[in-house]
Amino acid sequence: MKLTIATRGSKLALWQSEWVKKRLENLGHEVDLKIVVTTGDKIIDKPLASIGGKGLFIKEVEEAMLNGEAQIAVHSLKDFPTEYDTEHFTLAAIPKREAVEDVFLSENFETLAELPHEAVVGTSSIRRAMQLKKFRPDLVITDLRGNVDTRINKLKRGEYDAIILAYAGVKRLGIIKEVKYFEILDTDIMVPAMGQGALGIETINDPAVIEAVKPLNDLRTQIETTIERDFVDELKLGCHAPVGVNAKMMIDDSIKIKAALEIKGEVVKRDLVVAFDEWQNAGRDFAREFKKLM
Repeated sequence: MKLTIATRGSKLALWQSEWVKKRLENLGHEVDLKIVVTTGDKIIDKPLASIGGKGLFIKEVEEAMLNGEAQIAVHSLKDFPTEYDTEHFTLAAIPKREAVEDVFLSENFETLAELPHEAVVGTSSIRRAMQLKKFRPDLVITDLRGNVDTRINKLKRGEYDAIILAYAGVKRLGIIKEVKYFEILDTDIMVPAMGQGALGIETINDPAVIEAVKPLNDLRTQIETTIERDFVDELKLGCHAPVGVNAKMMIDDSIKIKAALEIKGEVVKRDLVVAFDEWQNAGRDFAREFKKLM
């Protein structure tokens, strides 16, 4: 089958789309890429939340699909909203997940705990900023926009004492060694975003296209990320809200869920362990426990 993937032109977006392209080609499909420059890529001098959030990276890619220029889009699942146009599109596959954690990067300091008083830390994520302030209220948290290369270059130029990124993206691009110090942050300190480390393959609502990408789905990742997405959807917070949630299947088949949410000015963190056969309701049930505190 001949397929076209709509993709942003950043290194990470291209890496993700090329990864999917190769696997579809291995299944016998002919695959091309269609690069789309989104508004979110053009406006890099303003905080993401102030110009419409991560949906800016999705909307124009979807328009290319609606226009018939592509049938598939590959997203970082953490950026893909829980509510989307299901009339025209389907989240058809979620491949096996990469690392879920966030990573601390610095040219001068080995760990987050070793940062001096009032050190400047860059992040574009209000979820990370929320949890950083809880862990180290003395830090100065400032906005950090741009692709991964741009952010690391800003760190190297001394604009920040440290920056926080998703570890999965740094790993995929193979650039962890470009920075002198890095620390993978424990999820107890920094609860990841829903879907972090996973890709979401969105397709047009064409049964043949959906069937073509289905073999790329990973059931374990699908279960974990569905719990996370249900949690956020139940709270109606959106993918750029200050909320962290992570579900992890354990070796005994139980599922451990962690969540962090700002409620009435305070960061509230909770853990929950559920049996595997309870996973379908776990995300929403856990979210309702937080609702009682709101």
